[in-house]
Amino acid sequence: MKLTRTYLRTLALTLIVLGLAGSLIGSAVITLAAEPARFQTPTPEPTDAPAPGDPVIVLTYSGIVTPVLDQYIGQGVQAAEERGAQAVILQLDTPGGSINITNSITQRILGSPIPIVVYIAPPGARAGSAGTFITLAAHAAAMTPDSSIGAASPVDMGGGDIDPTMAAKIRNIMSADIETLADRRGEEAVNWAVAAVQDAEAATAARALELGVIDFVADDLSDLLNQLDGFQVTVRGEPQTLQTANAPVEPLDLTPLQQFLNFISDPSVAAILLSLGALGLAVELRAPGFGAPGIIGIISLLLGFYGLGQMDASFIGMALMGVAIILFIAEMLTPTFGALALGGAVAFILGALLLFDTPGVSIPWPTLLLIVGLLSGVIIFAGSKALLAQRRQPITGSEGMIGQTAKVKADFGTGEIGSVFVQGEWWNATIKEGRVRKGDRVKVVDRDGYTLIVKAE
Repeated sequence: MKLTRTYLRTLALTLIVLGLAGSLIGSAVITLAAEPARFQTPTPEPTDAPAPGDPVIVLTYSGIVTPVLDQYIGQGVQAAEERGAQAVILQLDTPGGSINITNSITQRILGSPIPIVVYIAPPGARAGSAGTFITLAAHAAAMTPDSSIGAASPVDMGGGDIDPTMAAKIRNIMSADIETLADRRGEEAVNWAVAAVQDAEAATAARALELGVIDFVADDLSDLLNQLDGFQVTVRGEPQTLQTANAPVEPLDLTPLQQFLNFISDPSVAAILLSLGALGLAVELRAPGFGAPGIIGIISLLLGFYGLGQMDASFIGMALMGVAIILFIAEMLTPTFGALALGGAVAFILGALLLFDTPGVSIPWPTLLLIVGLLSGVIIFAGSKALLAQRRQPITGSEGMIGQTAKVKADFGTGEIGSVFVQGEWWNATIKEGRVRKGDRVKVVDRDGYTLIVKAE
């Protein structure tokens, strides 16, 4: 009965996790499978020229390109309209992300009634892969001296090589899109942008400025505002001249929920959540009832899968990490002194290595080894303790009295029923051979119903 309940609980938890995780990742899978949309410039509408005293909204985003960034830019544009701001500056640092989400962002920028300036900052920041498209879509673009941009080649989301025909199709579509975005910047910028897609070309800030890919190299936000002053941008087909030299700066931060979603979309955090989920489910399946470990485990797994879905994680990598979780749980349920845990550790590492194809998006080796080491150690330790507990002689109940020493209440011998005191209780007792007297010490050797069988010490 106990074994049946364990397997039923295992099946129930597995179905819950797979069902909810599938619903979270399914939307990401559908968008990844879709063909990238072509960029379309909205129909020009009249716009008002900015005044010298109009403020500038400043957004700051660092991390993978996810729906959070798309929503964040939308909020920035809305805030700019409500506050009468003359421009929105997006300080961006990203290794890249989903091309479908990037399409939505670039279309939002192209259709914005407020000029949007993308500023690759702080020093050491990058606009890799999808970030290149976002930068080129901006009405104006700038970089800090030590930043970089480029490497926008498409990658396979399955963890392997893209079919040559499909690869050519995707590259051609993306090349056409990025060429459209870079066209207003001149021939050299267009050639570099196409090379960023076809050959993963990258550029420093100085080189990007030389090619016309960006408009300014600015040391900080104040320097950027000074350089933007008097700069003409085209918004919905209408020219506007920015007047930002003394413009008030109004930062707009991510909401707490957006910060949380952005936080769990970090590769290291997603891996930690998956390991916590595996550990929580393993502990829940070893313990009776449906308590905190199981709930925490399911929540952690779902958050981890959500984070992976936002980062365009490969299906092969996620499958291997799923196998690792199953092996870790199996080690806890049927301890093998590390055999299944070792297999889980290998699967977890291989899955982590195959999770991301976007340059710069990966789980750092120290973090990965620490997670696998701790998870394997805890699973093996808990599993071995459970196995030892199963093999240990019972110390409670009537079975736990076998081997205990008892005190005789009154004389009795072979064939007679006497009484002994053991573990704080009086029990009926009989002796196979010999006779014992009141006060003697005897040893419990067996039990027959409610009668203990003893022998003289």
